[in-house]
Amino acid sequence: MISIVIPAYNEASAIGRTLDEVRAALATDGPSSYEIVVVDDGSSDRTGSVAAAAGARVISHPANAGYGRSLKDGIGAAQHETIVIIDADGTYPATAIPRLVTDLDRGFDLVVGARTGVRLRDSWLKAPLRRVLTFLVEFTTGREVPDVNSGLRAFRRSAIMPYFPQLCDTFSFTTSMTLAYLLTGRFVAHVPIDYLERVGTTKVRLFRDSLRTLQYIVQGIVYYNPVKMFLLLAGGAVAVGLTAALLLALAGNGFASFSIAVLAVLTAVLVFALGLVADLLRQILIR
Repeated sequence: MISIVIPAYNEASAIGRTLDEVRAALATDGPSSYEIVVVDDGSSDRTGSVAAAAGARVISHPANAGYGRSLKDGIGAAQHETIVIIDADGTYPATAIPRLVTDLDRGFDLVVGARTGVRLRDSWLKAPLRRVLTFLVEFTTGREVPDVNSGLRAFRRSAIMPYFPQLCDTFSFTTSMTLAYLLTGRFVAHVPIDYLERVGTTKVRLFRDSLRTLQYIVQGIVYYNPVKMFLLLAGGAVAVGLTAALLLALAGNGFASFSIAVLAVLTAVLVFALGLVADLLRQILIR
């Protein structure tokens, strides 16, 4: 028995097809008992009525509250322990749902559909932003993370709900979820999936949502593993300081070069010490 949770905002043109694809996938190779919960996040079109007419259970927000808030409300209202989330815009293949659930039943705490294919190619602006976010997650967790923020994933309701206070209400919900699971020692699997063409126009605002994602990644690192963040800052201070010292040395200013180098090392030591204090406070607070 599983609950499929679908957040939807102005997806009247896609939600019907998405529901049909989910039902077809589960009828072919899925559990006999399931429910589909659509969270209509304050849509101004007929998203909610189309989903209800197609037989989904619809939860309606009076105003747009965000992707993460929609998922939290849908998961909270779900009747079954096994949860699968999938976007309403047609970009994720519903045919992958049975495989994700199968891997979850093998003992994983989270199974993520890792997107592949030509439609995943990033623009010249999006690519460096994605690399920075991925680097931060992989550096902090010490794990390779093929897809940080995929919107197709399976997990247990009882496992995710304690994390709700630390998971954001906006676009970055899945990113913060991945980080939280990895940093608390849970088993996470990534299953390659095709990334399909979107129906309609995207709701993502690249610069704003990237900054918010970076914010929640940093908050997650500070909450779960602050030493890693302060270690990164300390390393950055050393790198900048030694680069400046080298440039001054090449310019013939030996005293200034030595002073900058010493200052960089002292700054790094101070920053790392602050990280140790932050980690000690974290251990005290979680007891």
